[in-house]
Amino acid sequence: MAGAVAFLRTLGAAETEHPGGTLLAHLQRVSRLLEAWGAGRELRLAGLCHAFYGTDGFAPSLLPLESRDQLARHIGTDAEELVYLYASCDRKASYRELASENGTFRDRFTGRTFSPAPRRRREFAELTAANELDLAGIDPAFRAEWGEGLLNLLTRWRPLLSDQAWAHTQKTLT
Repeated sequence: MAGAVAFLRTLGAAETEHPGGTLLAHLQRVSRLLEAWGAGRELRLAGLCHAFYGTDGFAPSLLPLESRDQLARHIGTDAEELVYLYASCDRKASYRELASENGTFRDRFTGRTFSPAPRRRREFAELTAANELDLAGIDPAFRAEWGEGLLNLLTRWRPLLSDQAWAHTQKTLT
């Protein structure tokens, strides 16, 4: 993890503004939250770097998509693939059906629609929950504006979430 944090620092994550402080502070909180929920190393590393390519809700990126191999060298290919999946999510097109048996996902970079493997959908949901719950927990204005919708989303995604993530959802949003 230390190598990934150092890499994020060299790319300016510690100076990039983000709700609740800096991007690096947020990324570290998300990774720690995933760790508290019992997530494996790959998911924790993805949590630490989840906004690396920007997201559908946070446009700034630390490197362009053409540099995916650089991130993979620091966190491993599997974790980088999860970071890409998270960054590529077209939220409007993907969130609604993600928990269904053949939940579809739309890549906002390529326009491709596909059904991620169940494990990847669970990891994606867990990472999304950690990201959003961190923001809801640290920023009362975020929670006031988005809390009800976030609770509705995570309730629909309950089959994809760990018991720990669901308990944190209830504690933070109800």
